Amino acid sequence: MGCLLKQGGGLHPRLRIGAVLLAAGEGRRMGGVAKALIRLQGVPLISRHLVALSGAGVDEVVVVTGHAREAIEEQLRSFVVTLAHNEAYAAGQQGSVRVGLAALSGEFDAVIVMPADQPLIGAGDLTELIGAFKKRPAGHVVVPVVNGQRGNPVVLDAVALARIFESDANLGCRHLIERQPELVHVHETANTRFVTDVDTVEDVRQLAERTGWRLELPAAVASP
Repeated sequence: MGCLLKQGGGLHPRLRIGAVLLAAGEGRRMGGVAKALIRLQGVPLISRHLVALSGAGVDEVVVVTGHAREAIEEQLRSFVVTLAHNEAYAAGQQGSVRVGLAALSGEFDAVIVMPADQPLIGAGDLTELIGAFKKRPAGHVVVPVVNGQRGNPVVLDAVALARIFESDANLGCRHLIERQPELVHVHETANTRFVTDVDTVEDVRQLAERTGWRLELPAAVASP
């Protein structure tokens, strides 16, 4: 019947879910390192994220490239994904979001927008967000918040997607909750993986020390 059981009983209709995986950043605070290629326990983050998205039941994934395009695309050869290149990646993340959303095929009930620099995000975390999206009482953007800290990924519905294309709305911005609260469903959670990212070499060192896992940086790539 195309339905999924939800926690607590009852049924939700099967959603068609897309995802935009943002892997275009220059890694400026890491000296030109492509963060999507950081290896956790020997596996590049970009590969880990694609496995997680598949495990969460996502129907289509667009990977947006920019900096270190060739090296990142090389890691994607064994995955069935859509590639979208943002020529203007140096201008900021919002342009990459729009490029990625435009590359999705067909219509989706929900779209996950996911940065590539969150090492600990797995299928279970994405399933948690999708569940929050299904059960939200209102709002068009589901945002995880951990102890008052806004996290990622976020989940957008069709209304939010339309607003992005109709205007210059940045529905993934850090200040969205304060600026447009009527659009947002805040998913309060104790799951710190939503607020764990790596922006600097020190972040990588601290995460390795905290988890005991091996994190390895790829060679830096100069921007053209």
